[in-house]
Amino acid sequence: MIRIKYCGNRSAEDVQAAIASGADYLGFIFAESRRNVSPSEVQQWLEPHKLGAKQLVGVFVNAPVRRIAAVAAELPLHVIQCHGRETPAELAAVKEAVPLSVWKAIHHGDGALAAMRQYAGIADGYVVDSRAAGAWGGTGVAFDWEAVPHYLEEAARQGVPCFIAGGITPDNIERLLVYRPDGIDISSGIETDGRKDPTKMKQIEEKIKHHGCR
Repeated sequence: MIRIKYCGNRSAEDVQAAIASGADYLGFIFAESRRNVSPSEVQQWLEPHKLGAKQLVGVFVNAPVRRIAAVAAELPLHVIQCHGRETPAELAAVKEAVPLSVWKAIHHGDGALAAMRQYAGIADGYVVDSRAAGAWGGTGVAFDWEAVPHYLEEAARQGVPCFIAGGITPDNIERLLVYRPDGIDISSGIETDGRKDPTKMKQIEEKIKHHGCR
């Protein structure tokens, strides 16, 4: 089964749409980004809802451990996603301070697989994203998905899931589904005019189901 993460939720309406969707994970960005949110905002948006089986992911970029721990103390997070240049030692420090799953983002490009191997035994999962100048993610740009099997193979060797991010939309997701990733991570691809679009979410989910991946 391909797991779905809808990331970059930044309003009550976004959260409502994501909770009503078929997503497994809802992502919130606590880093410099146009989708940056505060823990108090997220708390307020979540209050009227029941999560059910959905899990919350907090996305951080090169954040001090104390900052990550503080946010995790305020919100019922299930996963911490480190999306910057965090070293294996820094990831291990996060895991020691916060008793949650910790995922590492790997930016596709030369040396990405070697970087993945450095986190073996530390990272509880990976998100492979596009590399873009001046941005850590959420750019809407896809990388060459022919490389996906190599990332999946390395993650499987480590016994952890691997999500694919970057430029996934209802129009192109079928090209990615042939590789059967463990999960997909979408932000801009489910937005219309900067807001999460339930119609695009449904299109994504229907195509995944059509491929027998749900």
